[in-house]
Amino acid sequence: MKQSTLHAAIIMDGNGRWAARRGQLRLEGHRAGAETLRSIVEAAPRLNIGVLTVYAFSADNWKRPQEEVEALMFLLACYLEKESGRLRDAGVRTSVIGRRDRLPPSLLAAIDLAETRTQHAERLHFRLAIDYSARAAILEAAANELQSSLPVDLLIRTGGEQRLSDFLLWESAYAELIFSPRMWPDFTPSDLRAAVNEFYRRERRFGAVPEPVLASHLAAAERWLR
Repeated sequence: MKQSTLHAAIIMDGNGRWAARRGQLRLEGHRAGAETLRSIVEAAPRLNIGVLTVYAFSADNWKRPQEEVEALMFLLACYLEKESGRLRDAGVRTSVIGRRDRLPPSLLAAIDLAETRTQHAERLHFRLAIDYSARAAILEAAANELQSSLPVDLLIRTGGEQRLSDFLLWESAYAELIFSPRMWPDFTPSDLRAAVNEFYRRERRFGAVPEPVLASHLAAAERWLR
């Protein structure tokens, strides 16, 4: 029986530290991270991933130096402009989640281009979280009618840190978590495959108990009641 597709989410952490260890500017780490993202998006459909959500820029990242923020906005716009045709041809629908009222016009135009150009693609839904805060999303949902969300099956964080950093908190309630020591620019499709394989090795119970365990408990209860 064919397995249903996964929703995988990735916190792409470690770009700046990757560059620092090489004596490079942080921007070079972000450039390398963009190349890594391309390879991961290409690999995702082959690994039974139907939805891939990646954390590109959090609401807290505005606190970074202005020069770095401006460079990140520029890189994101370039990525979406450059990749939108490739993504469409590969069957990858692209959408952006998060606030848009604080984004520069050039990035907004690139988002509109990518979303419009890829809107009919069906092989993979690639979601880019930009100026995103899970807490803000939950508060907004609480203030309005709760809308349907995409539950995360597998959440990966690179860079060695072990926290969610305000990313998809609601959707990750039952996600399997994998924390990789690799910096994001060093993360490869083979690492993604290993994470997916680990996901399938785990037993997901969603608060229930496995059938054999449940059966043994019921049998014991019946014996006790006799």
